[in-house]
Amino acid sequence: MKAQFEEGTTLDRFLMETMRHYPEATGQFVRLIQSIGLAGKMISARVNRAGLAGMLGGTGEVNIQGEFVQKLDNYSNETFVSALEHGGHTCMVVSEEEAQPILVPDRFHSGRYVVAVDPLDGSSNIDVNATIGTIFAIFRRKSDEGEPAVVSDVLRKGRDVIAAGYIVYGSGTVLVLGSEFGVHGFTLDPCVGEFFLSHPDIRIPEAKTYSCNEAYSLLWQPGVNTYIRSCKEKGYRARYIGSLVADFHRNLIKGGVFFYPATAKSPTGKLRLLYEAFPLAYLVEAAGGAATDGVRPILDKTAKTLHDRTPLVIGSAHAVEAATRAFAKDTPFAM
Repeated sequence: MKAQFEEGTTLDRFLMETMRHYPEATGQFVRLIQSIGLAGKMISARVNRAGLAGMLGGTGEVNIQGEFVQKLDNYSNETFVSALEHGGHTCMVVSEEEAQPILVPDRFHSGRYVVAVDPLDGSSNIDVNATIGTIFAIFRRKSDEGEPAVVSDVLRKGRDVIAAGYIVYGSGTVLVLGSEFGVHGFTLDPCVGEFFLSHPDIRIPEAKTYSCNEAYSLLWQPGVNTYIRSCKEKGYRARYIGSLVADFHRNLIKGGVFFYPATAKSPTGKLRLLYEAFPLAYLVEAAGGAATDGVRPILDKTAKTLHDRTPLVIGSAHAVEAATRAFAKDTPFAM
């Protein structure tokens, strides 16, 4: 479904205008995205003041992923959970920072949607003031609204994602939202505290750019290194920030391919399926690109656990097709 929106449209107006296409709509989806936007504004403000607010550095804890927890990780996780649980639109939150799903408390309405979120992607970059962000995917629950959610509401195929997005906290704060209305970017104006449409109807272009961490090249299989060599021979440029959301955002706007292949040490890949690969794959397909695990489309996969991992090849359609052809020649690592 296509709709026309003018630059300068606020996020709230965008949501209200899209809701008019659904006479049966209850407004839950609109309130859900508004809650995500609110959490993004709060995190953006805290990121901008991190050094002054005593939010740099780690907590000394290790999360379910085996990663050191940063102070802003905790703040971002708590902010998203708080924003999502009381609005009557969400029944369950799955977060990178939590071992188990968070069910909406009994005192609130258990709503229609499940949100899978990486509250602060790239948090190792916080202390050096590099770009970080939030990534989220939205599912419509299978169980009955008003009842406690169950794990089968979120352990789903990627094709069950109904909307997805991310928020980049960089030189500006940009929220990118993908739905059946396309992919649109909204930039936060801190002077008025509103997200305004700045990137309408994003379509990923083709470009000779590749993004990967070549420090791991000795751990990759031959097909990956062969592909990189072919990129260099064809005049591709290398661009790598080291924050998934930042690398993806750059390629979505400028074109190119990002890949994080499996290695002998991580045969199932490193990136999380539910709240990293699924939402970004949804967005890139909606913008005319592609995403695979090196063999098959990411959205054709099914999450078996909350923190499943996957290799990822994502970006411009032709570049992803070429990379996937090269990677598929390799023998899978033993599991």
